[in-house]
Amino acid sequence: MCVGITVFAVAGVVFAQDPPAKSGKKSTSAAGAAGSATKGKEVFEKKCGVCHYADSDAKKIGPGLKGLGKRGTFTVNNNKVTDESLKTWIENGDNLMPPFKDVLDPAQIKDVVAYVKTL
Repeated sequence: MCVGITVFAVAGVVFAQDPPAKSGKKSTSAAGAAGSATKGKEVFEKKCGVCHYADSDAKKIGPGLKGLGKRGTFTVNNNKVTDESLKTWIENGDNLMPPFKDVLDPAQIKDVVAYVKTL
């Protein structure tokens, strides 16, 4: 009889414990999903600033990008500026700009998109 009570007591302790903690992975926040403008500025200055001004709409090698988000269209083709169109443009380039999908990782591209939208 003492053995039975011990088994029930141990089982009660095991089942009464809190469930295991969830993994340490944090869910992606909206800002993380959208990219970081701060990180994007660093990438832009190293990789994009060679050809584009961030603080002017004047042409350097490529067009200046100041006000691109407010303007709402690309100067070279008048297509609408969206997160997706910026991402596609950066990844694939065109006959005026080289593609950067093999130069920048997807997170860096998201960060650059986030930064360019602040210009």
